[in-house]
Amino acid sequence: MTAHRTPRRLLAAAVVTLAAAATLTPAATAGAAAPAPASASAPAPQGRIFMVNPVQSTGDQTLADHKDAASDVPASAYALATLRNLDGSGGLSGKWAAVRSETGKPASVALAASYDRSDDGFEQVMAYFWVNEAQEYLQSLGFGTELPGANDRVQPVRLNQWGADNSYFTDKKAEIRFGKGGVDDAEDAEVILHEYGHAVHHAQVPGFGTSVEAGSIGEAFGDYLAVTVGNHAVQKYGWPMKADEACVADWDATGYSPAPHCLRRLDGTKTYADREGEVHADGEIWSRALFDIRKALGARTADRIIVNAQFGFAPDTSFEAAARTTIATAQGMYGTKAATAVRDAFRAREIPGI
Repeated sequence: MTAHRTPRRLLAAAVVTLAAAATLTPAATAGAAAPAPASASAPAPQGRIFMVNPVQSTGDQTLADHKDAASDVPASAYALATLRNLDGSGGLSGKWAAVRSETGKPASVALAASYDRSDDGFEQVMAYFWVNEAQEYLQSLGFGTELPGANDRVQPVRLNQWGADNSYFTDKKAEIRFGKGGVDDAEDAEVILHEYGHAVHHAQVPGFGTSVEAGSIGEAFGDYLAVTVGNHAVQKYGWPMKADEACVADWDATGYSPAPHCLRRLDGTKTYADREGEVHADGEIWSRALFDIRKALGARTADRIIVNAQFGFAPDTSFEAAARTTIATAQGMYGTKAATAVRDAFRAREIPGI
């Protein structure tokens, strides 16, 4: 594999595939430590994270990476977050995520509230928090209870394993690996969540993405999940949102895109006729449809339909087949009005047969 810089590519899978209730408070300073316990009982473990990403939370499009310098990001971009579902080992492993680093010291829960972006431990805390947050969001939609589980397992995560400025999900070990260089990938929650989207797809349909159109759907869902989980967290915790919600990975993209920085967008104008045969580019057709479904039905209803429909996709599904499955899922879950909204979103992308 090779790293791609302009535009940056997040790899969907290994080369065997085609695309191969916590209270958070802003940190007072860049080196803020965990708050003292208010009582004799042990406080819930906390970690220092970005509120999705620094560009999104501050609105400052001039932010730039200088080899992980802490001084390049203001203290206002950080928050202290409860690290839920830990297994008590003292490391960043728990019910939904197990994180390890291959280029730095393993992060400890005891120090998780003191790391900033100059520490390898900060990325590990980010990975743990956001993978856990993503699965908790899916659980809140009913996946794992009234609906089938969607990657409801311990998700292995490795930091800096590849040693290049790219990240990917590998279906050989069902593992997510985050790269480094420029803005290290796990510093941006939307990069973390994008890769988790591939893990969800693989759990739902093992080997998903064996055609160009299926691979494009996989990239689109990763982008969409990044935005929907990030926005859910913004509303849940009362964080600032000072960038366009349709923009994916604003912080990671600062090194290779003009301002306003975006890896990709969910509100593009591409239709089926604009296919290029490249999964990241063609994914913007599908992600726009998902974004339109979200606007028409609201995030919760849309996400229940979108994720539930994916259980019915084939590994090599076409846009047409996947759209038909999603429409049928909307009909079965919510009736004709929802199915019509979903159909309209796909028809707007001029997907054949819809």
